[in-house]
Amino acid sequence: MEQQAEIECVREGRLAWVTFNRPEVRNAMTWGMYDGLERLCDELEKDDSVDVVVLRGEGGEAFVAGTDIKQFTQFDDAADAIDYERRIDRVIERLETLQKPTIALIEGFCIGGGAAIAMACDFRYATPELKFGIPIARTLGNCVSMNNIARLVGLVGAARAKEVLMLARLLKAEESYNAGLVTQICAADIIEEEVRAVADKLSSFAPLTLKACKEGIRRVQAHQRPAPGMDEDLIALCYTSQDFHNAVDAFIHKQTHTWLGK
Repeated sequence: MEQQAEIECVREGRLAWVTFNRPEVRNAMTWGMYDGLERLCDELEKDDSVDVVVLRGEGGEAFVAGTDIKQFTQFDDAADAIDYERRIDRVIERLETLQKPTIALIEGFCIGGGAAIAMACDFRYATPELKFGIPIARTLGNCVSMNNIARLVGLVGAARAKEVLMLARLLKAEESYNAGLVTQICAADIIEEEVRAVADKLSSFAPLTLKACKEGIRRVQAHQRPAPGMDEDLIALCYTSQDFHNAVDAFIHKQTHTWLGK
């Protein structure tokens, strides 16, 4: 294991631990981390020594606090934005279609791209410090793909999804559990032990049945997902706006800004 790798994978018995390792920025995702997650999914798919995959963030403060905002300064036109959302869709779908049970171990912040990663996992175990959300209406003025909106609506319903997206609410642990978003809430000092116990239980079950159940549910959900390209006008509208570019600059320089609606 490379100690300084931004994303790490450690195999422990029949369990693989995938760790997002940028704690100094709440594990915000770089392009390389997204690519690394996709590669790891391909590797773990073929690894017969692994039964269950657990994803977590380093440091205890955050699972993943979204995409590293500095990368958005490179966006010049609608194609950049559409390519980015399609790239994220591809990575999240690859995680979602991994034919082994996946568990998100969430400590603290689970924001933006981190929320998308967690929603693509089969189970989500969180500490009481959980803050789950996609507060882009308040922070950057961009948007998320319709596939990720569909995941959110599928988990918490349309009304709660509007709270998350339009009111920029960060859901706390108890309301996330009540909404069906979180499988279980565990204290920070026992969450790893609890997740190991769940992984051991999954390892003891019929692997082909688990595979069939997971894929069957995914196929049902796929019929509720939007057709490719349906959201490109919305992506272009937000990412090419003056508001988005002003908000990115303000975020990076820790300044305030005013929404212009253009």
